[in-house]
Amino acid sequence: MEQFMETVKEVVFAVLPITLVIVILQFTLIWLPTEVFIQFLIGVVMVSVGLILFLVGVHVGLLPVGEMIGSTLPKSKKIWLIIAVGFILGFVVTVAEPDVRVLAQQIDNVSGGEISQMVLISSVALGVGIFVALAMARIIFKIRLKWLLLGGYSVVFLLATITPNTFIPISFDAGGVTTGPMTVPFILALGVGVASVLRSKSSSSDSFGLVALASIGPIISVQILGVIYG
Repeated sequence: MEQFMETVKEVVFAVLPITLVIVILQFTLIWLPTEVFIQFLIGVVMVSVGLILFLVGVHVGLLPVGEMIGSTLPKSKKIWLIIAVGFILGFVVTVAEPDVRVLAQQIDNVSGGEISQMVLISSVALGVGIFVALAMARIIFKIRLKWLLLGGYSVVFLLATITPNTFIPISFDAGGVTTGPMTVPFILALGVGVASVLRSKSSSSDSFGLVALASIGPIISVQILGVIYG
């Protein structure tokens, strides 16, 4: 119960500032139609309830399961299995990410259906899956994070020279939306579980950096998509 109340406080303090700003603007500058303003207030309540339920679900289900999967996989002593599961989980969690779907819908509307939601979601999920697998390999083979980040962003900026201009901002937005409420908790928990078993002495440092790596994958995959469509 105590954890539930803490979650409620977190959501209230997160949603309240933007709500107050909109209310102040409503009665000073913008004067939205009453119907629209009421819809906004109803939306605030629905978002707040949804966030509370979602965060409770993350703490109750996603985090423990992610850590258990991460700590169980190394016991199989099969490197390929750890990397493969990392790829699969990275892919499916990204497909379920709400932020990715919002971006895909916006791109679909702007492009007039030329770039469909499914194509963009699949591309982003594929990029995340590959780089989560790479993150698992980093933990296993003790690869330093800075070299992977340097290599990843080198590829990003090289691809930017041949990617159509319209796809470059989309690619970086794709990298941002993958750091959403669905992907981040699960990937971090997975990394904590794997690192705690494989390298107990440095598990705290190995557990992190996964999200940084995962966000590179969508940038590269969308840039490649741009080269194909371009």
